[in-house]
Amino acid sequence: MEQDYNPHVIENKWQSRWNESRVFEPEPDNREKFFITIPYPYLNGNLHAGHTRTFTIGDVVARHRRMLGYNVLYPMGFHVTGTPIVGLAELIANRDPQTMDVYSRLHKIPEEILPSLDTPEKIVDYFSVEAEIAMRSIGYSIDWRRKFTTTDPTYKKFIEWQFNLLHDKGLIVKGSHPVKWCPNDNNPVEDHDILHGEDATIVDFTFIKFEYDGLILPCATLRPETIFGVTNLWVNPEIEHVKIKVKQDGKEEFWVVSKEAYNKLTYTDREVEFIESVPSESIIGIKVKNPLTGKEVITLPASFVKAGNGSGIVMSVPAHAPYDYLAVKDLYDRDLSEYGINENVRDIDLISLIEVKDFGEFPAVDAVEQLGVKDQKDPKAEEATKLVYRREFHGGVLKENTGEYAGIAVSKIKDVLTRDLLEKGIGEIFYEFSEPVVCRCGTPCVVNMVKGQWFLNYSNPEWKDKVYRCIENMEIIPEEIRVEFNNKVDWLKDKACARKKGLGTKLPFDTDWLIESLGDSTIYMSYYITNKFFSNGILPVQLKPSLFDYVLLGKGTVQETAKDTGLDEPLIANMKADFDYWYPVDLRSSGKDLVPNHLLFFLFHHVAIFDEDKWPRAMAVNGFVSLEGQKMSKSKGPILTMKEAVDTYGADVSRMYILSSAEQTQDADWKNTGVESAKKQMERFYKLAKEIIDSGAKSGIEGELQLIDRWMLSRLQQFVRDTNNDMTSIRTRGALQNSFFLLYNDVKWYQRRGGSAVLYDVLDTWIRLMAPFTPHVCEEIWSAMGHSGRDFVSMAPYPIFSPEHVDNDAELAEELICNTLSDIEEIIKVTKLTPKKAVLYTSPAWKTEAFKLALKMRKDDELNPGKLIKTLMADPENRRYGKEIPKYVQKLVPDITSMKTERFEMLLDFNLDEQNILRENSGCLSNEIGCPIEVYTADSPEYDPENKSRFAAPLRPAIYLE
Repeated sequence: MEQDYNPHVIENKWQSRWNESRVFEPEPDNREKFFITIPYPYLNGNLHAGHTRTFTIGDVVARHRRMLGYNVLYPMGFHVTGTPIVGLAELIANRDPQTMDVYSRLHKIPEEILPSLDTPEKIVDYFSVEAEIAMRSIGYSIDWRRKFTTTDPTYKKFIEWQFNLLHDKGLIVKGSHPVKWCPNDNNPVEDHDILHGEDATIVDFTFIKFEYDGLILPCATLRPETIFGVTNLWVNPEIEHVKIKVKQDGKEEFWVVSKEAYNKLTYTDREVEFIESVPSESIIGIKVKNPLTGKEVITLPASFVKAGNGSGIVMSVPAHAPYDYLAVKDLYDRDLSEYGINENVRDIDLISLIEVKDFGEFPAVDAVEQLGVKDQKDPKAEEATKLVYRREFHGGVLKENTGEYAGIAVSKIKDVLTRDLLEKGIGEIFYEFSEPVVCRCGTPCVVNMVKGQWFLNYSNPEWKDKVYRCIENMEIIPEEIRVEFNNKVDWLKDKACARKKGLGTKLPFDTDWLIESLGDSTIYMSYYITNKFFSNGILPVQLKPSLFDYVLLGKGTVQETAKDTGLDEPLIANMKADFDYWYPVDLRSSGKDLVPNHLLFFLFHHVAIFDEDKWPRAMAVNGFVSLEGQKMSKSKGPILTMKEAVDTYGADVSRMYILSSAEQTQDADWKNTGVESAKKQMERFYKLAKEIIDSGAKSGIEGELQLIDRWMLSRLQQFVRDTNNDMTSIRTRGALQNSFFLLYNDVKWYQRRGGSAVLYDVLDTWIRLMAPFTPHVCEEIWSAMGHSGRDFVSMAPYPIFSPEHVDNDAELAEELICNTLSDIEEIIKVTKLTPKKAVLYTSPAWKTEAFKLALKMRKDDELNPGKLIKTLMADPENRRYGKEIPKYVQKLVPDITSMKTERFEMLLDFNLDEQNILRENSGCLSNEIGCPIEVYTADSPEYDPENKSRFAAPLRPAIYLE
């Protein structure tokens, strides 16, 4: 071992040895297999700290299972289809300033190379090399023989086979459907294509058609029932309006909308024709007819109306919408004569249409007054809006003035009323985003009603039922995510699966279209198994559907497949044997951002294509990673690349820090101060291991063991058990807490107490315990301990809980010493004494008897204060403590009752000679506090000037400092 911890020297050394030995390239054998996959990265930038977390979790699970004796396959590929890489190439080709800055400064692409990455192919070539270098540098135990990119010719054959299969099953259909759409790329966009608005959903608004002089002024709303409470419309005089001709289903109308709304309407299934521009002033101050009630309402000026929201004209319901109420109030007593309005807005009567608990006639007014909202710009206006909406939706009922809808709950009215409005021709459905969406190319996206588009028929109830069954039978980590998966399946609608632009595979049954990027990344886990063979010279033309049918689905025979493909029968049989051995996926581990898209599609496609025995067995989900509190972005920054983290801190430190910073779905925040602290802890660990090895320590576990040795071995077993339990649930933070931080503290205490006999044994177990998390430094220490040759710690048996080494008495004895020392130090700190002598008083016999009896009663489920007191007082010896026993029992019973099971079981056979233990260790205590120690039993203290012995209790000696 090097004198000092040098991560890069150690890591390069062991990565080279792993590569040379091909130790992570598994082949089928007679062991139980474990096939783990994580989402392959999208190559429009270098891997960052978010990848580091997800990929390292996968690697730790793979390494842990491998050391438990499983035959583990952990493969990797690269995702490059879709439009983001095309968009990036265009930005680089155009020398976009922000792109050039981010990719040179944050992605660390050399300035002489970056301008040359001006085609998608060059970007794929560059980042696929960089991604593999980064993953190798952090020590992932990946089988690199199986790597591919999603534009490989052989992969395209695999995707063609998959989509033909889905089409034949009737699960891909053609039709019209609202999709997120980039007007610049003329393509649908998915989550990976979006620069802003990744969480936006497509929401179905209802257009209400207000009428004026042969024109329609449509207003978009999510609450069509509020049409009964409309007092006015809002028109922004500063935005541009247009008159358009709208044709749909043979019906022709003339609408007035904002110019932005006209643009959006051109992407719907309506025929839209521009007629002329309309001065905004001409539609302010007019009286329009409410199409449902027949009443006329005025249009009023409002600067808050945004041209891009809905139609650019908004209906106002001030009785139930705080913003509308505040806006109407702002116009009270205003001179609006410039718009031809001579009425005082104060005279507008509010119309109440919903009855709701906790509010009076006008909920918006009540909410504004309750929260003290000053005006429209007050942030509390949004809070008031949410409050009213929430209470009305969950408890509101429509009033008599809504006619036939009176008495219907607000939560149930939308679909009913929207249907009626559509049937009467006074309402239409209009699709809009829940928030603005911007494509990676920089263009604002629209909702496009695509005709002749190909869709995956995810709304198919039979298909969904299979997915529900799959979710029910799989393990999901953490368990609470199961509900979210079921909710997402329930919500999922048909999804566009093809586009016109980008990288990818052509739709085999309609080659004018390309398969979109999430559609082609659903069952690629199976391709890892076959690609080991494909990458050895098999030509794309030989990858006939019959090959995939036979190898993946078991259809046909090896002879028929060989004849059709021209491949040798033994090769085909070998492929099938490999597939049958490795599949299904035992664990799919991923970030939580993929729950509503990729992970759902992963399940849908597996249940559609494979028999149930090949469905995924488990999924694990982890949280995001931010950088110093800021959300990371490949295209905008900030970003910490995986390579930069490894170059700066080393692979093991980066791994340990990211894994210990958050648990499961919690979000992690990469902080430089935190990783610097982790580096110092790793240095201390290395130094301690080196000291143990340099001391010439040998195994002492078979020798004569002292109490402190038995304590150390017992504590070690608790950490082994807890680490394995945490790893089973993929709680990496808890696993590292046990296997590293807490264990380190106990080893240092063991040394401080003079223990040394089992240091080598502890280190041997400790290194194996830590190997999945920090494999390089563990290989280095393992080798220095005398494990040479091909005997990698990465392949050594993982420590398993050994109950024979658990010694409750030794742990309780050491706990007694530790707690006593801690209590003495606390008294010294509070009193500021410099003690000349410390006197300890162990528990009197009657308290010890009460303690043991309470434990036994809990075990027999009979513990209560009255019974315990009665049993104790039945002993004549205890009657002299008649006043003290009830007081002690009243405190003891709740302590025993609330005790955790593990602690209770540890104490159940409690039988310590506390006085003897403290006397044997008085030298240690004396050295720690710097004065002599005397130990007495509280039953007969020889020296007790302040009667402190009366406070003594089991495992808690009373203390007197002199």
